[in-house]
Amino acid sequence: MKTLFQCDFDGTITQEDISFLILDAFASGDWRQLLAQYREGKISVGRFNTEAFAMVKADEPTLLQFVKSRAKIRAGFHQLLDYCHRQGLKFVIVSNGLDFYIETILRDIGIDNIEVFAARTRFSPSGIDVRYVGPRGNQLMDSFKESYVSLFRDRGYRVIYAGNGISDVSPSRQAYHIFATGELLAHCKQTNLNCTPFVDLHDIVEGLESLRL
Repeated sequence: MKTLFQCDFDGTITQEDISFLILDAFASGDWRQLLAQYREGKISVGRFNTEAFAMVKADEPTLLQFVKSRAKIRAGFHQLLDYCHRQGLKFVIVSNGLDFYIETILRDIGIDNIEVFAARTRFSPSGIDVRYVGPRGNQLMDSFKESYVSLFRDRGYRVIYAGNGISDVSPSRQAYHIFATGELLAHCKQTNLNCTPFVDLHDIVEGLESLRL
């Protein structure tokens, strides 16, 4: 059976959530109030990011300079990609983060050959316009990650999932196996959902080897 590894980006591939770093440094309003509403289930992740990043008036060069100075990749990322390549596992990133900084971070570490599905961004003096476009070309305000798990499963893939946040809970439940850290790991423990914990991405490589796919 063909296997696909669907990986979150912020807080999973990176050590910290890059979008939160940007919002802390550049948002002109109380974006954490929106975050609290999202965590409480009162608004969707799409609405949270759309409204929060509308508060960011800085231009793209300024933000990219900031991102390059702050982004840290978890150890083992290149090894994980190499393992997936050797074993014939398709590796994709599906993230609620923003395309402009994900693509820049990957390019800066020499990675330009993997598919990335993330929020599409457009810069303007009135703030960053953020839009999530699903597999069918329609704009989504919720279930962005879930829509891609469903797409890949419909295409006949067994999906392995790695993530760290609240938005990873629902899509990971559709996966064959879960690698979890952070809030996703806490949820898995609370609900007795089977997963493999990880600290760095070497742990995921070891976990994949033990799965004997």
